[in-house]
Amino acid sequence: MTEDISTTELENILEKAQQAFLITKQYPLSRRISFMRAVADEIEALGPELIEAAMAESNLPEARLTGEKGRTIFQWRSYADAVERGDSLAASIDTANAERTPPKPDIRKTNIPLGPVAVFGASNFPFAFSTAGGDTASAIAAGCPVVVKAHPGHPRTSQLMADAISRAAVKSEMPEGIFSHVVSSTYTTGQLLVSHPVIKAVGFTGSYRGGMALVELGNKRKDPIPVFSEMGSINPVFLLPEKLKTSASDLAKQYAGSLTLGVGQFCTNPGLVIGTEGEDLDTFIHSLKEVIAQASPAKMLNTGIAQGYYINKDIVTSQAGVEIVAVAEAEILEGHGIPTVATVSSEEFLTNEHLQEEVFGPFALIVKCKDVAEMKAVADTIHGQLTATLLGTGEDLAANQELISLIQIKCGRIMFNNFPTGVEVCKSMHHGGPFPSASDSRFTSVGPDAIKRFVRPFSYQNWPDELLPDELKNANPLGIWRTVNNELTKEALG
Repeated sequence: MTEDISTTELENILEKAQQAFLITKQYPLSRRISFMRAVADEIEALGPELIEAAMAESNLPEARLTGEKGRTIFQWRSYADAVERGDSLAASIDTANAERTPPKPDIRKTNIPLGPVAVFGASNFPFAFSTAGGDTASAIAAGCPVVVKAHPGHPRTSQLMADAISRAAVKSEMPEGIFSHVVSSTYTTGQLLVSHPVIKAVGFTGSYRGGMALVELGNKRKDPIPVFSEMGSINPVFLLPEKLKTSASDLAKQYAGSLTLGVGQFCTNPGLVIGTEGEDLDTFIHSLKEVIAQASPAKMLNTGIAQGYYINKDIVTSQAGVEIVAVAEAEILEGHGIPTVATVSSEEFLTNEHLQEEVFGPFALIVKCKDVAEMKAVADTIHGQLTATLLGTGEDLAANQELISLIQIKCGRIMFNNFPTGVEVCKSMHHGGPFPSASDSRFTSVGPDAIKRFVRPFSYQNWPDELLPDELKNANPLGIWRTVNNELTKEALG
């Protein structure tokens, strides 16, 4: 594709996407599944060129990218498996009862694709959340053609992944518009995509500002569409008293590892710590200071992200009552993220919105509370988050049920004595959370349930069996689990 795609070219792409939708919605599920597995095979076959391109464009190390490539392949295969199991169809049947007054009709429900989906590539995961990432895989799994706007931070990497998907589409005999890759250096292209009537949903991972701009565009349309924006989070960590008393130094070391992993460039980076004042918290801070001092700064994803890190860090640390307590003892090199930790009182935190702003990078703010009551006030005040972490003992949990209840309201995933920077791709994972961490807390962008974002329920009433989709036919030719007259079963109907 050319750098600034013309409106005519974009219209042509969207027309082909709509045509592909109308064609593929008639295909059996097996063709969609085969296509997805072919995509996984094509990505797996990509050689050193992919890793080398991503290393050059993102500053991410080879080991990290090799693991991320494996995760991306797994996403395509596991989502294909979920489609094969019928997970995203949620098929249900309520059979007719002519003896009832009035007679009960035969009603059968499944999920059908929304239509063409626009996906915006993310910067921090050039494989797993970008061109061939989870949004693209889950939209294809739902039966939706995808138009990807490549992230400008890794154009070569995006093109290699796009070519892999396109090869799989040809080998699977899918229509041309099933997948399209748009490269553009302007915001206008993204605006046109979200505003175009062909597009029926949007997937986005990135900043709050970017995500909300897309949400507003989606809402302003004549026919509003869902925009699934994952917009970042400061992922609070709550240090509970009994655990802190016995494990302060160990917790500090573990926390530092999570904070600095990947130069803090994860949407689940734990950038906020809440604890109660006293010797135990002082020990935690002292130990954290020692570890952070020896941390090795590394290059951030790109110059813009590095600049944003220092600008946002300076905004937070310039607020009243904020004190920097730990900084990596290393030369500040251009484009590198220097790990930094600051503290603030709960009184200041509760009255200053700036202290809740995300600093994308290896920065942490420790909120010092006088007691558990103030920890509850902080939990009640924090904005919606992707994750929250509780570091405690069993006794801590039993003694702090009200605090835990407040935290649950504010996040999509809660950890106990575990850190949030690993996001497992599985059905039980919920990677999303209350606003502003995500635009719709009911949905996840990781795991096979991510497919549900791009489907809608549809019912057939008194429909001839031979004309029903396979998942609703009496014989259950797909062999999937279905809810039949309120009972979960794989059995065929007599």
